[in-house]
Amino acid sequence: MRTTYMAKPSEVERKWFIIDAEGKTLGRLASEVASLIRGKHKPQFTPHVDTGDFVVVINSEKIVLTGKKMSDKMYYRHSMYQGGLKVTPAQVMIDKTPERVIELAVHGMLPKTRQGDRMKLRLKAYAGTAHPHQAQNPEVYELRG
Repeated sequence: MRTTYMAKPSEVERKWFIIDAEGKTLGRLASEVASLIRGKHKPQFTPHVDTGDFVVVINSEKIVLTGKKMSDKMYYRHSMYQGGLKVTPAQVMIDKTPERVIELAVHGMLPKTRQGDRMKLRLKAYAGTAHPHQAQNPEVYELRG
């Protein structure tokens, strides 16, 4: 009789990947990063066990948005006070905090659970090419397509 393999948290080996976002489309990059963080690329992927890896995204200020999204896409946040809605166009967001654009896109593709909250901590996005994770020896990951 064969049984389905279930990964155990103690058996999970985490790797570090580095992705260069220069010239990459935001959504395509975010979906692949979310898949790496979730661990879906591993044969031992188990939905209820966090099997994902760490991902470092560099050059996030050079991300590409297709169509008129650069001017039309808006990011919303609310201060929870009356009239406290803050609206920021994508162009302004990329100019000020480009890491936040990638974080928001990836977080939207991860589970909205406690496990998803822990997964979000494994995304490290940086505006330039410099990052403090050289000691982890991240592997360069090439995106599909």
